[in-house]
Amino acid sequence: VQLQAFGGGLVQAGGSLRLSCAASGRTFSNYHMGWFRQAPGKEREFAAAISRSGGVTYYGDSMKGRFTISRDNAKNTVYLQMNSLKAEDTAVYYCAAGTQVVSSIRNPFLYAFWGQGTLVTVSS
Repeated sequence: VQLQAFGGGLVQAGGSLRLSCAASGRTFSNYHMGWFRQAPGKEREFAAAISRSGGVTYYGDSMKGRFTISRDNAKNTVYLQMNSLKAEDTAVYYCAAGTQVVSSIRNPFLYAFWGQGTLVTVSS
């Protein structure tokens, strides 16, 4: 499956952004979808994930209450709504698709397909 992430940009602290990730090539609903982020000099970090049907969501600890992941299987798109953004949220955000068991949904190494990343910069 091919993934294309977009929606990043520059935002002030406290602001919001909505990332989108459009999928093509395979049956989108067959895949869990995840969002990860990577800041300069840091390891890739789990941000959020959503089950195939969209019925179950998962979040990194620092994202809970601020980020919301959702998907529209009819549009082959997954979204990440980010509110109350902080300077430490600055990173390149990647979407990913995988078929691993949900107990491993936070593990980036088990995702088979990745988008190109979109840069989010939060100014303080």
